Amino acid sequence: MVKTKGLEGVVATTSSVSSIVDDVLTYRGYSIDDLAEYTDFEEVIYLLWYGKLPSLKQLAAFRNELNENVSLPSELIAQLKSFPIKNIHPMAVLRTCVSALALYDKEADDTDDQANLRKAIRLQAKIPAIIAAYARICEGKEPIIPEVPLSFSANFLYMLKGSIPDQTSEAAFNKALVLHADHELNASTFTSRVCVATLSDMYSGITAAIGALKGPLHGGANERVMKMLSEIDGIDFVEPYLQRAFANKEKIMGFGHRVYKNGDPRAKHLREMSRLLTKVTGEGKWYNMSIKIEEIIRREKGLLPNVDFYSASVYHCLGIKHNLFTPIFAISRTSGWIAHILEQYENNRLIRPRAEYIGLKHQAYVPLAER
Repeated sequence: MVKTKGLEGVVATTSSVSSIVDDVLTYRGYSIDDLAEYTDFEEVIYLLWYGKLPSLKQLAAFRNELNENVSLPSELIAQLKSFPIKNIHPMAVLRTCVSALALYDKEADDTDDQANLRKAIRLQAKIPAIIAAYARICEGKEPIIPEVPLSFSANFLYMLKGSIPDQTSEAAFNKALVLHADHELNASTFTSRVCVATLSDMYSGITAAIGALKGPLHGGANERVMKMLSEIDGIDFVEPYLQRAFANKEKIMGFGHRVYKNGDPRAKHLREMSRLLTKVTGEGKWYNMSIKIEEIIRREKGLLPNVDFYSASVYHCLGIKHNLFTPIFAISRTSGWIAHILEQYENNRLIRPRAEYIGLKHQAYVPLAER
């Protein structure tokens, strides 16, 4: 048996959803650079699920379907209001609510192809509604369901803040969603595929993926990046902060990647968006600190920023609370999770790897009375 820690270097399956070859990320063969520059997130969702970019007519119909499925069951709203506000992470709330959504979906256990696509629409539409609703409830406000059709990006920001976002904010959030949509066989995507490979339902697969994304070594990294920036709080304090971290052998979040050797291709898009947003909002210190941190980490450790590093300052400048960074990652990555779940169902085989046993051997059983 071939064994490797963390399955590094192991090719576990074939997929046509996305690829990382020579540090180039593509969705269905389209460069992430082109998609980030030219597409709306709804187009990317359609591309990931259906394998092709939509026509104008197809995109309009797809947007309508998403908008029509935003509303949450009243019972789920009541459940959200019953949750404790203190000492609870929104990812735990999202994990619980996505699981609960299945209880209100009569097609939850229907694995027919068309039923799965209908559930995909419902999940993709309702996950941002859950996050925005809980965020508002925590502020003592009522959840909002948009009355006027908006883009997917604008819809979330409106549900979160109660006002239609400006074009710069909408474009920035849209680009972030596009960049985070899929990333080959990452931890949460693999988790979703392992789950549905048992022929469990889509809600279970997404719930499992959210559980994997919750960890700070995966989706939680951008939240930790913003925590670091807040602790530094000034460009003059960057060098001493990092030198202390190096001396204490602390991990600096937002740098390095298991797959990319010459840098994450998504980082440059978020770096530029961070520059623009921090300038517009008058919060240039976050960008300036980030640039300084990048220079020092590159010099001292030879590491380059990944997608999480600059997404932190982007979300901060959009006025998004820091504990929502990882749930927002889930909004985007749901599109990729669903694409992989659909692909797993299409050509399924139970995922069951082996483990090399390294424990004690030839143990003699001792009766309880004699121990």
